[in-house]
Amino acid sequence: MTRVFVSFDYDHDRDLYGNLVGQARQQDSPFTITDQSLPNAVHNGDWKRQVRTRIRRADVVVFICSANTHSAKGVEAEMSLTHEEGKSYFLLAGRSRQTCSKPRNARSTDAMEPWTWPNLKRLLHRR
Repeated sequence: MTRVFVSFDYDHDRDLYGNLVGQARQQDSPFTITDQSLPNAVHNGDWKRQVRTRIRRADVVVFICSANTHSAKGVEAEMSLTHEEGKSYFLLAGRSRQTCSKPRNARSTDAMEPWTWPNLKRLLHRR
């Protein structure tokens, strides 16, 4: 079972995180969510250490993206930590009826993947 850390814009996309939790509970789910973004990322000095530890425990980091992701400081910090830790990750387009943005520090080669159940399972299997 693949262990997943989920990064998302805590102020705007908690509902999307809830949707992913629901998918993780599916009988044929290939993953389990081990941790998630924390609130007040830029205000708590201990935050970076806590999140780094959580990201280290995961096999892959899933970034749920939506319209405001490019301005989410917590997501940006989690992307930096993901790069520093050398973790596999991918970006999911969280809202199909919106233009979703990547974290500012995502690589130019990072594709925004459509969020469908078959696609999510495929992305997790290739990690």
